[in-house]
Amino acid sequence: MEVARLEGGVGQKSMKITFLILLLFSTAAAFGQLGSVISNQPQIPQAIEHPLHAEPHAMAQEKPIVGGASDTYTVLHGERPLSDFGLTLADPPCLGDVARAYRKEKLTAKKAEFVFEKQGS
Repeated sequence: MEVARLEGGVGQKSMKITFLILLLFSTAAAFGQLGSVISNQPQIPQAIEHPLHAEPHAMAQEKPIVGGASDTYTVLHGERPLSDFGLTLADPPCLGDVARAYRKEKLTAKKAEFVFEKQGS
């Protein structure tokens, strides 16, 4: 069986025309971008002058948040122990005691009544 070869056939001609049109469009797009290229000259940004610019000045007087005059508050320094307030902190249990209690709870916990051998479908 012999296969006929199409040299310069319709398929290749249309592909060449398509490629040529694509090349023309991309060339036109590249030349169109040349006009919008920013120049390579450095442009130094200038700070805009404004009459209400920030400058150092005196700070405002203190105002208490909770109200009242500013000379009626009391400042205390230092720490007082909790025993002065009738409170005591209990020592946390040691890790061994926690582990023993957990193990004992695990042994006395209720076990499952049914054990399924095969799960799923």
